[in-house]
Amino acid sequence: MSYIFLDESGDLGFNFTNKKTSKYFIITFIFSEKKNALEKAVSKTHSCLKKKYRKQSGTLHCFKEKPITRERLLKKIAKIDCNIMTIYLNKKKVHSRLKDEKPVLYNYVTNILLDRIITKKILPLNQKIILIASRKETNKFLNENFKNYLSKSTQNNHKANIEIFIKTPHEEKSLQAVDFASWAIFRKQEKNDSTYYNLIKEKIVEENPLFP
Repeated sequence: MSYIFLDESGDLGFNFTNKKTSKYFIITFIFSEKKNALEKAVSKTHSCLKKKYRKQSGTLHCFKEKPITRERLLKKIAKIDCNIMTIYLNKKKVHSRLKDEKPVLYNYVTNILLDRIITKKILPLNQKIILIASRKETNKFLNENFKNYLSKSTQNNHKANIEIFIKTPHEEKSLQAVDFASWAIFRKQEKNDSTYYNLIKEKIVEENPLFP
């Protein structure tokens, strides 16, 4: 059995007069046949936090963590038998019709990345694939639409045996690992800072723009 963990960085806002609006939006996959290794990396990193910080939160969020915590987990990810694939959008190049359909755009981008993994046969296609996405939406309809869209697309195009779940990082520790990887890649694109990216760059098998 193979696992894909999905998270994103940046936002899908298009009001660039707002300083909080990101220039880029990134979707990142970590995929591996060794789910336990990612879970252990997260648990060990969390155990290194001071006791008062461990009590405040049961999960690690890269954006909120101190540099030493970011480095610890990213270095652990670099030692695990896993791969990372990411796709990024320069939001100023996104077609106007997609700007008004954010759930459609999100599903579309995710499906492209999933299609690339399957087409390149990076994961063994004769095994079941479990995709676990970090839950951003509370709307059940949008979540179900996301799962159905990806399931039908992969089945119709590749006959792949894939099952899709949406969970919180608290429910699925490995989502915390992909959060760190995605933030590191986003940091390079958005801030031109490769400090954290360089810690995991050997694990990145593909990193491409959607709209060059």
